[in-house]
Amino acid sequence: MQARAASTPATGADGGTGATAPNAPDRAGSSGRDSGMPARTPSAPAGQAPAPTGRSRTAGAASGALPRAGADAGASTGRGAATADSGAGAGTGAGGTTGPRPIARPGVRPVPPLDPGERQRLLSGTHHDPHGLLGAHPTPDGVVFRALRPFARSVAVVAGGLRAELGSEGDGLFAGVLPLSKIPDYRLAVAYDESEEREFHDPYRFLPALGELDLHLISEGRHEELWGALGAHPMTYEGVAGTRFTVWAPNARGVRLAGDFNFWDASGFPMRSLGSSGVWELFAPGIGEGALYKFDIARPDGSHTLRADPMARRTQCPPETASIVTASHHTWEDAEWMAHRGDRRVHQSPFSVYEVHLPSWRPGLSYRQLADQLPAYVKGLGFTHVELMPVAEHPYSPSWGYQVTSYYAPTARLGTPDDFKYLVDALHRAGIGVIVDWVPAHFPKDDWALARFDGTTLYEPADPTRAEHPDWGTLEFDYGRNEVRNFLVANAVYWCEEFHVDGLRVDAVASMLYLDYSREGGEWTPNEFGGRENLDAVRFLQEMNATVYRRCPGVVTIAEESTAWDGVTRATHHPGPGGFGGLGFGLKWNMGWMHDSLGYVSKEPVHRKYHHNEMTFSMVYAYSENYVLPISHDEVVHGKQALVSKMPGDWWQRRANHRAYLGFMWAHPGKQLLFMGQEFAQGAEWSEAHGPEWWLLDDTYHSAGDHRGVRDLVRDLNHVYTANAPLWERDTDPTGFTWVEGGAADDNVFTFTRHDAFGNPVLCVSNFSPVVRHDYRLGVPDADASWQEILNTDAACYGGSGVRNADVVKPEAVAWHGRRHSITVALPPLATVWFRPV
Repeated sequence: MQARAASTPATGADGGTGATAPNAPDRAGSSGRDSGMPARTPSAPAGQAPAPTGRSRTAGAASGALPRAGADAGASTGRGAATADSGAGAGTGAGGTTGPRPIARPGVRPVPPLDPGERQRLLSGTHHDPHGLLGAHPTPDGVVFRALRPFARSVAVVAGGLRAELGSEGDGLFAGVLPLSKIPDYRLAVAYDESEEREFHDPYRFLPALGELDLHLISEGRHEELWGALGAHPMTYEGVAGTRFTVWAPNARGVRLAGDFNFWDASGFPMRSLGSSGVWELFAPGIGEGALYKFDIARPDGSHTLRADPMARRTQCPPETASIVTASHHTWEDAEWMAHRGDRRVHQSPFSVYEVHLPSWRPGLSYRQLADQLPAYVKGLGFTHVELMPVAEHPYSPSWGYQVTSYYAPTARLGTPDDFKYLVDALHRAGIGVIVDWVPAHFPKDDWALARFDGTTLYEPADPTRAEHPDWGTLEFDYGRNEVRNFLVANAVYWCEEFHVDGLRVDAVASMLYLDYSREGGEWTPNEFGGRENLDAVRFLQEMNATVYRRCPGVVTIAEESTAWDGVTRATHHPGPGGFGGLGFGLKWNMGWMHDSLGYVSKEPVHRKYHHNEMTFSMVYAYSENYVLPISHDEVVHGKQALVSKMPGDWWQRRANHRAYLGFMWAHPGKQLLFMGQEFAQGAEWSEAHGPEWWLLDDTYHSAGDHRGVRDLVRDLNHVYTANAPLWERDTDPTGFTWVEGGAADDNVFTFTRHDAFGNPVLCVSNFSPVVRHDYRLGVPDADASWQEILNTDAACYGGSGVRNADVVKPEAVAWHGRRHSITVALPPLATVWFRPV
């Protein structure tokens, strides 16, 4: 490790302290341009005052400059005497100080040439330790200074009032030996062509800005705040403002930094390898927020690839692909929400989710503009949460965000990371929880992103049969590699802690769990036990869930898992029949319920009696996991039709079926999720190009009342649902549900009760036939209570026929449905009705 640059005054040849002129102004505060290349200097990074652009030093302008290195090191070059005079305030003339006079220096002496191999590796970007060659290094003959400044006309060392020009070694290398006993606090004065000379801090004078503990945790795959160690971080290091760049590329022969601050020429910014960790690091003074950058990586075969930062926390807007140096300045205002979001378990709380694709919900709106509209809309409809389709940066918009290239950066299509925080903050202040879709199952093959990142299979498995995802033309992650698993686990924590999200819906879990997922025989290799389970993926999901729940109280993880894998929502330390511990998710999408129930309601009512079990079968396994009932984006695209368009009959009947189905769904055990546009019965499939058809609600549209009626029903479903604990408090407890009559297939009627922790019931009846059933008798659990209708999807205000039970219904001593008492009610056509005792 090279010697650290001492922050002391320049010293004489005998080690005595020489007088120095006032220090040059600090120029490290610029935001990415004052970095050693001729460029403009925008505003300073956060917390730093704007810095001057650098003091001009023309030939002969510096009093006391040391002679330039040459064949005769002591020869005069016309730039001043060999004896340095520190200038005003340091001499013995009038007004001088009492400090010692500067000591005579013989000048800059030439440096022995670099070893040809070392030089070649340095210039080709394949040197593992450029700091060992560049910067300042004490030797018995003095301090050796060497700088790599491609295309520079001249480079000089400036320390206090002293100046010494370095000799050119060719190819942008400049070097010289100064007769100093210690390394001074110095800068480099660099001139390009005929441009004005400017001063810069030398990036190669600094020790690593990443600690040994960070490196150890990265190597172990246990760095739970990985985003704080890797990536680009503006900081003040040893009193100098700049940015620390770090990247994990263990198989790279070398890594260099490229960006707009060096005109994307990385040759002058080689990074150093930090040992066996595989991490490369460079503290670059003068680079700050807003700078664009990538890593120039030398592959094992010597070729180069320019890559975006896998840990970038901000990116350019696609199709541009550069990473952006950033720091957060958002001040959170959701302290009350965060303090109380974990007060009650999600399984015992109302949980009604509105699924949103942010770019198309109101096309053209930014995060901040969405914050002015989305919270009020969702709150008005009574949803408790929003679920945002993936917000992490992705290059291909029609992927809807499910092919991620920058896992740590919210998409720049809608604004900055702080803008996204502003949206989350606004939702929290409105009392709305925020769930984001998260995609650790696969990533795209873009040659500037994660695929073969350092020239090898790094984030993906080495075995191509394991790496290739057969369905999407993407690559799967190598969950068995510590650093890759750490990358993903820390990413889950990152969204919860840095962006205050309240839940992660994990996409495509089934494709992670099975080695033979979408593969034929011979296209996959069994695990060490001969099975089809991906044991590495199992361990990853368990670790992710355990870590998130430990660190982030009140957060829920949700699995989109489409098979019968045992224990998706079981605790990780509780093994099941197969010997596996649970995956540890909080909730799981009930894909079976969704498939069966949509199949049922798509049938003509006359045929539904033959499919009655499709609506009742879900209760056979309803408590095997903790479920969410999803009507998601996947069900209203690619020819599947919008929800209302799946229904049979004329327009009135389709809307009635739609309303009845939602009433059944909200009453069924499990939490609810509804995709945008379905809350007002949009008839067309969703398209990311134009989003929901809001014009259907406009006064100028002749059928606007029909769509508003459905929207009003969704609002009332949520409000009545939230106000009645029997509908949500025991969603995961079999004592919270009782069939009254599940076998009335000829009537197309389903009747059940839901119960809260105290046994209080809500009676739910769905009639999926298009006829009114008058005086329909139902067994009831309580002989003393009368029953009042609290919700009716056939109400005229929703666009229904208005058949209702206006009066309180009193029980009769008539045994029915296995109960000693019963009531008679009117069942509206194609409708769901809820009653509660009064």
